[in-house]
Amino acid sequence: MKLVTFEHAGSTRVGRVVEDQVIELEVPTMRDYVARGGAGETGHRFELAEVVLRAPIVPKKFFHTAGNFREHHEESLNVGWSHPVAPWIVFFQNVDAIVGPNEPIVYPSHLTNELDYELELAVVIGKAGKHFDADEAMEYVAGYVVFNDITARDIQRREMRSGVFSFCKAIDTFCPLGPWIVTPDEIGDPHELGMELRVNDERRQISNMSRMSTTVPEVIAHYSPLGYSAGDVLSLGTVSGVAGFSDDPSSLYLKPGDVVEAEIERIGVLRNPVVSWEDAYGTPPPPRVPWIEEEE
Repeated sequence: MKLVTFEHAGSTRVGRVVEDQVIELEVPTMRDYVARGGAGETGHRFELAEVVLRAPIVPKKFFHTAGNFREHHEESLNVGWSHPVAPWIVFFQNVDAIVGPNEPIVYPSHLTNELDYELELAVVIGKAGKHFDADEAMEYVAGYVVFNDITARDIQRREMRSGVFSFCKAIDTFCPLGPWIVTPDEIGDPHELGMELRVNDERRQISNMSRMSTTVPEVIAHYSPLGYSAGDVLSLGTVSGVAGFSDDPSSLYLKPGDVVEAEIERIGVLRNPVVSWEDAYGTPPPPRVPWIEEEE
Protein backbone atom coordinates (compact mmCIF):
# COMPACT_ATOMS: atom_id res chain seq x y z
CA MET A 1 0.00 0.00 0.00
CA LYS A 2 1.20 3.51 -0.86
CA LEU A 3 0.28 6.06 1.80
CA VAL A 4 0.28 9.78 1.05
CA THR A 5 -0.28 13.15 2.61
CA PHE A 6 -1.89 15.42 0.03
CA GLU A 7 -3.58 18.75 -0.47
CA HIS A 8 -6.93 19.24 -2.15
CA ALA A 9 -9.25 22.25 -2.10
CA GLY A 10 -7.06 24.04 0.42
CA SER A 11 -6.93 21.28 3.02
CA THR A 12 -4.29 18.70 3.92
CA ARG A 13 -5.47 15.10 4.01
CA VAL A 14 -4.20 11.52 4.27
CA GLY A 15 -4.86 8.85 1.70
CA ARG A 16 -3.72 5.74 -0.07
CA VAL A 17 -2.89 5.48 -3.74
CA VAL A 18 -4.65 2.91 -5.90
CA GLU A 19 -3.51 3.10 -9.52
CA ASP A 20 -4.20 6.73 -10.56
CA GLN A 21 -6.49 7.62 -7.68
CA VAL A 22 -6.09 8.71 -4.08
CA ILE A 23 -8.60 7.29 -1.61
CA GLU A 24 -9.00 9.63 1.35
CA LEU A 25 -8.61 8.09 4.80
CA GLU A 26 -10.49 9.13 7.90
CA VAL A 27 -7.55 10.41 9.95
CA PRO A 28 -6.10 13.92 10.39
CA THR A 29 -2.37 13.20 9.94
CA MET A 30 -0.09 10.39 8.85
CA ARG A 31 1.36 10.18 12.36
CA ASP A 32 -2.15 9.52 13.65
CA TYR A 33 -2.63 6.88 10.96
CA VAL A 34 0.55 5.07 11.98
CA ALA A 35 -0.20 5.32 15.69
CA ARG A 36 -3.70 3.90 15.19
CA GLY A 37 -2.45 1.14 12.93
CA GLY A 38 -4.78 2.18 10.11
CA ALA A 39 -7.96 4.12 9.37
CA GLY A 40 -11.20 3.79 7.49
CA GLU A 41 -12.09 5.54 4.24
CA THR A 42 -14.08 8.77 4.03
CA GLY A 43 -15.68 7.75 0.75
CA HIS A 44 -13.89 10.52 -1.18
CA ARG A 45 -11.66 9.70 -4.13
CA PHE A 46 -9.47 12.03 -6.15
CA GLU A 47 -7.45 11.70 -9.31
CA LEU A 48 -3.77 11.54 -8.39
CA ALA A 49 -3.01 14.19 -11.02
CA GLU A 50 -5.46 16.59 -9.34
CA VAL A 51 -3.90 16.60 -5.87
CA VAL A 52 -0.62 18.01 -4.56
CA LEU A 53 1.52 15.49 -2.73
CA ARG A 54 3.28 16.72 0.39
CA ALA A 55 5.91 15.04 2.54
CA PRO A 56 4.12 11.85 3.57
CA ILE A 57 4.93 12.27 7.25
CA VAL A 58 6.44 14.80 9.64
CA PRO A 59 7.75 12.69 12.51
CA LYS A 60 8.13 13.52 16.16
CA LYS A 61 11.74 12.37 15.90
CA PHE A 62 13.90 11.89 12.81
CA PHE A 63 16.81 9.56 13.59
CA HIS A 64 19.54 10.41 11.08
CA THR A 65 21.98 7.51 10.92
CA ALA A 66 25.13 7.21 8.82
CA GLY A 67 28.12 4.99 8.18
CA ASN A 68 26.02 1.98 7.19
CA PHE A 69 27.56 1.66 3.70
CA ARG A 70 31.31 1.01 3.62
CA GLU A 71 31.42 2.23 0.01
CA HIS A 72 30.59 5.78 1.15
CA HIS A 73 33.55 5.81 3.55
CA GLU A 74 35.83 4.40 0.87
CA GLU A 75 34.91 7.15 -1.59
CA SER A 76 35.56 9.78 1.10
CA LEU A 77 39.22 8.72 1.08
CA ASN A 78 39.38 9.96 -2.53
CA VAL A 79 39.41 13.55 -1.29
CA GLY A 80 41.11 12.99 2.06
CA TRP A 81 37.92 13.77 3.97
CA SER A 82 38.53 15.17 7.44
CA HIS A 83 36.96 12.28 9.38
CA PRO A 84 36.10 8.66 8.58
CA VAL A 85 32.48 7.92 7.74
CA ALA A 86 32.43 5.48 10.63
CA PRO A 87 29.66 3.00 11.48
CA TRP A 88 27.03 3.93 14.06
CA ILE A 89 26.81 7.67 13.46
CA VAL A 90 23.51 9.18 14.59
CA PHE A 91 22.01 12.61 15.20
CA PHE A 92 18.52 14.09 15.09
CA GLN A 93 17.37 15.80 11.92
CA ASN A 94 15.48 19.10 11.94
CA VAL A 95 11.92 18.07 11.06
CA ASP A 96 11.09 21.67 10.06
CA ALA A 97 13.50 21.21 7.13
CA ILE A 98 11.29 18.49 5.59
CA VAL A 99 9.85 19.11 2.12
CA GLY A 100 7.83 16.80 -0.08
CA PRO A 101 7.90 15.69 -3.71
CA ASN A 102 8.33 18.46 -6.29
CA GLU A 103 8.90 21.06 -3.57
CA PRO A 104 12.03 23.15 -4.09
CA ILE A 105 15.36 22.78 -2.41
CA VAL A 106 16.37 26.38 -1.76
CA TYR A 107 20.04 27.10 -2.43
CA PRO A 108 21.27 29.34 0.44
CA SER A 109 24.16 30.94 -1.42
CA HIS A 110 25.04 33.10 1.62
CA LEU A 111 25.79 29.91 3.57
CA THR A 112 27.35 27.43 1.14
CA ASN A 113 29.09 26.96 -2.20
CA GLU A 114 29.02 23.16 -2.01
CA LEU A 115 25.46 21.83 -2.08
CA ASP A 116 25.44 18.05 -2.29
CA TYR A 117 22.90 15.21 -2.48
CA GLU A 118 22.71 11.86 -0.63
CA LEU A 119 20.21 9.16 -1.58
CA GLU A 120 18.91 7.16 1.39
CA LEU A 121 16.22 4.68 2.30
CA ALA A 122 14.31 5.66 5.43
CA VAL A 123 12.15 3.55 7.72
CA VAL A 124 8.88 4.73 9.27
CA ILE A 125 8.52 3.33 12.79
CA GLY A 126 5.12 1.77 13.40
CA LYS A 127 4.87 1.62 17.18
CA ALA A 128 6.50 2.87 20.35
CA GLY A 129 9.31 0.79 21.74
CA LYS A 130 12.78 0.75 23.25
CA HIS A 131 15.55 -1.66 24.21
CA PHE A 132 14.73 -4.44 21.73
CA ASP A 133 17.05 -6.61 19.65
CA ALA A 134 17.41 -7.17 15.93
CA ASP A 135 15.17 -10.24 15.97
CA GLU A 136 12.25 -8.00 16.98
CA ALA A 137 13.16 -4.93 14.93
CA MET A 138 11.13 -5.58 11.78
CA GLU A 139 7.96 -5.73 13.90
CA TYR A 140 8.44 -1.98 14.36
CA VAL A 141 8.52 -1.13 10.63
CA ALA A 142 5.35 0.55 9.31
CA GLY A 143 6.82 1.40 5.92
CA TYR A 144 9.63 2.79 3.81
CA VAL A 145 10.20 6.16 2.15
CA VAL A 146 12.84 7.82 -0.04
CA PHE A 147 15.03 10.44 1.66
CA ASN A 148 17.45 12.85 -0.03
CA ASP A 149 19.93 14.04 2.57
CA ILE A 150 20.95 17.46 1.20
CA THR A 151 24.31 18.51 2.64
CA ALA A 152 26.43 21.68 2.58
CA ARG A 153 29.89 20.11 2.40
CA ASP A 154 31.84 23.28 3.24
CA ILE A 155 29.80 23.72 6.43
CA GLN A 156 30.18 20.01 7.19
CA ARG A 157 33.98 20.20 7.03
CA ARG A 158 33.97 23.08 9.50
CA GLU A 159 31.55 21.31 11.85
CA MET A 160 33.51 18.06 11.79
CA ARG A 161 36.54 19.74 13.34
CA SER A 162 34.69 19.00 16.56
CA GLY A 163 33.76 15.52 15.33
CA VAL A 164 30.05 16.27 15.03
CA PHE A 165 27.79 17.75 12.39
CA SER A 166 24.15 18.75 12.04
CA PHE A 167 23.75 22.33 10.77
CA CYS A 168 25.09 21.33 7.35
CA LYS A 169 22.19 18.92 6.84
CA ALA A 170 19.39 20.67 8.73
CA ILE A 171 18.97 23.97 6.88
CA ASP A 172 15.46 24.78 5.70
CA THR A 173 14.35 22.58 2.71
CA PHE A 174 17.39 20.27 3.09
CA CYS A 175 15.25 17.24 3.97
CA PRO A 176 13.22 16.04 0.94
CA LEU A 177 11.05 13.02 1.87
CA GLY A 178 8.58 11.07 -0.26
CA PRO A 179 6.87 10.60 -2.57
CA TRP A 180 4.88 8.25 -0.31
CA ILE A 181 5.26 5.61 2.37
CA VAL A 182 5.19 2.05 1.03
CA THR A 183 4.13 -0.66 3.48
CA PRO A 184 6.39 -3.68 4.11
CA ASP A 185 4.09 -6.13 2.29
CA GLU A 186 4.94 -4.39 -1.00
CA ILE A 187 8.66 -4.18 -0.30
CA GLY A 188 9.65 -7.66 0.84
CA ASP A 189 13.32 -7.80 1.78
CA PRO A 190 14.59 -4.19 1.94
CA HIS A 191 18.15 -5.41 1.39
CA GLU A 192 17.25 -6.24 -2.23
CA LEU A 193 16.24 -2.72 -3.28
CA GLY A 194 18.06 -0.99 -6.10
CA MET A 195 18.95 2.69 -5.59
CA GLU A 196 19.66 5.47 -8.06
CA LEU A 197 19.98 9.25 -7.87
CA ARG A 198 19.97 11.45 -10.95
CA VAL A 199 20.70 15.13 -11.48
CA ASN A 200 19.24 16.50 -14.72
CA ASP A 201 18.84 12.89 -15.87
CA GLU A 202 22.54 12.15 -15.29
CA ARG A 203 23.04 9.10 -13.07
CA ARG A 204 25.14 10.03 -10.05
CA GLN A 205 24.49 7.38 -7.37
CA ILE A 206 23.84 3.76 -8.35
CA SER A 207 23.84 1.08 -5.69
CA ASN A 208 21.79 -1.51 -3.84
CA MET A 209 20.70 -1.99 -0.26
CA SER A 210 22.52 -5.34 -0.31
CA ARG A 211 25.77 -3.37 0.01
CA MET A 212 25.05 -2.31 3.58
CA SER A 213 27.83 -3.24 5.98
CA THR A 214 25.18 -3.97 8.59
CA THR A 215 21.46 -4.79 8.23
CA VAL A 216 18.22 -2.84 8.51
CA PRO A 217 17.04 -4.66 11.67
CA GLU A 218 20.46 -4.24 13.30
CA VAL A 219 20.36 -0.48 12.72
CA ILE A 220 16.79 -0.16 14.02
CA ALA A 221 17.61 -2.19 17.12
CA HIS A 222 20.90 -0.40 17.76
CA TYR A 223 19.14 2.94 18.28
CA SER A 224 16.15 1.56 20.19
CA PRO A 225 17.63 2.65 23.56
CA LEU A 226 16.82 6.21 22.44
CA GLY A 227 13.13 5.27 22.38
CA TYR A 228 10.85 5.21 19.35
CA SER A 229 7.41 6.73 18.96
CA ALA A 230 4.88 5.65 16.33
CA GLY A 231 5.56 7.66 13.19
CA ASP A 232 9.23 8.36 13.86
CA VAL A 233 11.56 8.17 10.86
CA LEU A 234 14.99 6.55 10.77
CA SER A 235 17.31 7.02 7.80
CA LEU A 236 19.78 4.31 6.78
CA GLY A 237 22.73 6.20 5.31
CA THR A 238 23.87 6.95 1.80
CA VAL A 239 25.80 5.10 -0.87
CA SER A 240 28.77 6.09 -3.04
CA GLY A 241 28.50 8.66 -5.80
CA VAL A 242 28.08 11.94 -3.91
CA ALA A 243 29.51 15.07 -5.53
CA GLY A 244 31.75 16.05 -2.63
CA PHE A 245 33.83 12.87 -2.73
CA SER A 246 34.30 12.80 -6.52
CA ASP A 247 37.36 13.72 -8.58
CA ASP A 248 35.78 17.05 -9.59
CA PRO A 249 33.31 18.09 -6.89
CA SER A 250 32.82 21.65 -8.11
CA SER A 251 31.40 20.41 -11.41
CA LEU A 252 28.85 18.17 -9.67
CA TYR A 253 27.58 20.24 -6.76
CA LEU A 254 23.94 21.21 -7.05
CA LYS A 255 23.01 24.64 -8.36
CA PRO A 256 19.79 26.54 -9.07
CA GLY A 257 18.03 25.09 -12.11
CA ASP A 258 19.02 21.50 -11.34
CA VAL A 259 16.41 18.79 -10.87
CA VAL A 260 17.25 15.93 -8.51
CA GLU A 261 15.50 12.57 -8.78
CA ALA A 262 16.09 10.09 -5.96
CA GLU A 263 14.71 6.65 -6.78
CA ILE A 264 14.46 3.44 -4.81
CA GLU A 265 13.09 0.26 -6.30
CA ARG A 266 9.51 -0.67 -5.27
CA ILE A 267 9.02 2.74 -3.69
CA GLY A 268 9.27 5.36 -6.41
CA VAL A 269 10.91 8.62 -7.42
CA LEU A 270 11.35 11.63 -5.16
CA ARG A 271 11.82 14.61 -7.47
CA ASN A 272 12.89 18.08 -6.31
CA PRO A 273 14.07 21.16 -8.22
CA VAL A 274 16.86 23.35 -6.87
CA VAL A 275 16.00 27.05 -6.83
CA SER A 276 17.87 30.21 -5.90
CA TRP A 277 17.17 32.14 -2.74
CA GLU A 278 15.88 35.06 -4.82
CA ASP A 279 13.48 32.89 -6.82
CA ALA A 280 12.20 31.27 -3.62
CA TYR A 281 11.72 34.40 -1.53
CA GLY A 282 11.73 37.32 -3.96
CA THR A 283 14.65 39.05 -2.28
CA PRO A 284 18.43 38.81 -2.60
CA PRO A 285 20.11 36.40 -0.16
CA PRO A 286 21.39 37.78 3.15
CA PRO A 287 25.05 38.81 3.45
CA ARG A 288 27.55 36.03 3.09
CA VAL A 289 28.38 34.21 6.32
CA PRO A 290 32.17 34.21 6.89
CA TRP A 291 32.88 30.59 7.78
CA ILE A 292 36.10 29.80 9.60
CA GLU A 293 38.03 28.49 6.59
CA GLU A 294 37.38 31.75 4.72
CA GLU A 295 38.97 33.73 7.57
CA GLU A 296 42.12 31.62 7.79
